[in-house]
Amino acid sequence: MNGAGGGGASSSSTTDGGGGTGGGAPVPGSQSLTFGPMTLEPGVENTQCIQARLKNLDVLRAHQIHNELSPGSHHMIVYKTNDTEEKLVPYDCQPFVDTLNPDKGSPLMITQKHDETLTLPDGVAFSLDPNQMIRLEVHFINATADALDMQATTTFIPIADSDYKYDAGLLFLGDPDIDIAPHSKASLGPVFLPLAKLIPEIVGEPKFFAITGHEHQFGTNVKVSLAKDKSDPGTSLYDVPDWTWSEPETVTLAPEVSIPAGGGFKFSCDWDNTSDQQVKFGESANDEMCFFWAYYYPSKGAFVCAHTDQFGGYDLCCPGNPVCSQVFK
Repeated sequence: MNGAGGGGASSSSTTDGGGGTGGGAPVPGSQSLTFGPMTLEPGVENTQCIQARLKNLDVLRAHQIHNELSPGSHHMIVYKTNDTEEKLVPYDCQPFVDTLNPDKGSPLMITQKHDETLTLPDGVAFSLDPNQMIRLEVHFINATADALDMQATTTFIPIADSDYKYDAGLLFLGDPDIDIAPHSKASLGPVFLPLAKLIPEIVGEPKFFAITGHEHQFGTNVKVSLAKDKSDPGTSLYDVPDWTWSEPETVTLAPEVSIPAGGGFKFSCDWDNTSDQQVKFGESANDEMCFFWAYYYPSKGAFVCAHTDQFGGYDLCCPGNPVCSQVFK
């Protein structure tokens, strides 16, 4: 890849000197995987992946995931995957592709903050098979005038099998209808996603326990509510004072919430385009997004859901919709 040098993957466990919570004493049985280090030349931007096996000999019930991103790392997605081939040298990869095929695996955690620990509710974990294959997907950008040394690390911190009750799952939700004029502010929403209709299996029992909003550099706010239907203004779940796009807070929901019959999430996004360019939806840091992700249990799978006013208005969740293969190529 032009503009980057070095790189690779390394994995470790507490039995060989790795693992732990990053700052505290290592937790027995913890497993870590690192993307990099690699050198980013000025102006370089890309999304690359590595995949490698953890060193856990038994099933690992990951009750916490601790992610650390150095400067230059825009965000990282941690997946467990059913692939059998390790790829230790970073390679170009398409974001979120494996969320569309549960046979290939599922995303576990998304991080944009430089240091973030996701702690699941009591008895809840992500179950990782012995020597689980993990993929790290890292979106990186060097907007400075100097070369940067960049790396990203994830650490899985377990609970005992006797404490485990449920697996966790993740939903990634948003709207791509973004078009912001130069030197102007804009808002999108509130948008209602009828999850009870799109994913009936997550209605009722499953409980949502954490939410994170996601925009790029022109983003100024993301708000999320739980709504009974499209006309319901909803109950606020995610509304962070002084919200920051580069370090978006993950809000723990207390009490946890469930999707009611006919209900779903209602969300909105705000931006301030300070550039000379029209800004639209896209994966580059110079484009914009309006997304949030929500963690829940017991898991019914990982899903990507979206609303668009295009095509006369359309809602979908993937996997499960035949349009998914056309939308997410």
